[in-house]
Amino acid sequence: MKQPDECVSLQGIRVEIDWIDQQIITALGERFAYVKAAAPFKTDANSVKAPERLKQMLQERREWASSAGLDPDAIAQFYEALIHHFIAAEMQHWQTTQAKQNGIDLE
Repeated sequence: MKQPDECVSLQGIRVEIDWIDQQIITALGERFAYVKAAAPFKTDANSVKAPERLKQMLQERREWASSAGLDPDAIAQFYEALIHHFIAAEMQHWQTTQAKQNGIDLE
């Protein structure tokens, strides 16, 4: 990986951006694996949604963004969309897990 000031062409910059985006997507996949792993620890639908945890996370991501010189609003919007998507997926996973534990076939 080259540093931005080491790139000598637009194509070189795009290669580095693509590499970074691939790492970000891989990390998001890893994050989602943890989200799914959390489902068995949740006792009800509200614990899946965890509104207080969401509020705390978004504030913390805003602070991290600010410290990194990024727009806190943009990062909060990104994470809010991401987290809502993951919550919906976790809810579905949790409901399926609960149904299986209770002997209910959802198919």
